[in-house]
Amino acid sequence: MKINVFYDDIKYRIRNVKKVKELVIKVIRNEGKIPGDLNFILTGDLNIRKINREFLKHDNFTDVIAFDYGIREIVSGEIYISKDTVKQNSINYKVSFKEELLRVIIHGTLHLCGYRDKTVKEKEFMHSLEDSWICKYNEW
Repeated sequence: MKINVFYDDIKYRIRNVKKVKELVIKVIRNEGKIPGDLNFILTGDLNIRKINREFLKHDNFTDVIAFDYGIREIVSGEIYISKDTVKQNSINYKVSFKEELLRVIIHGTLHLCGYRDKTVKEKEFMHSLEDSWICKYNEW
């Protein structure tokens, strides 16, 4: 198991990255799964849109895209995060950038654990899980 964080053409760096990685492991284990190799790639809007177009056939910006490479109970994959969209969303939702970034890290991890957010009910459930994990993270 290896969790990596890469920065693609951005200057921002996650503070306390070790604690964030521990959170990711806890989220995965809480789902009864095994942490595998995970790569989190922080990038900008232009790169995320390019990835979205090429792989998902969506021509728009997004905050997070997860590619699942897991096998059975092992959670592995790549999670691309747009720093630009996360920043804009933090302003729109009136939360700190740190909280919104943590939310999308958790969100991408939950996708790799099998959660979907196509329906309103699924979105609400994922959002409640994200809220719960953010609270736990802040209590440590």
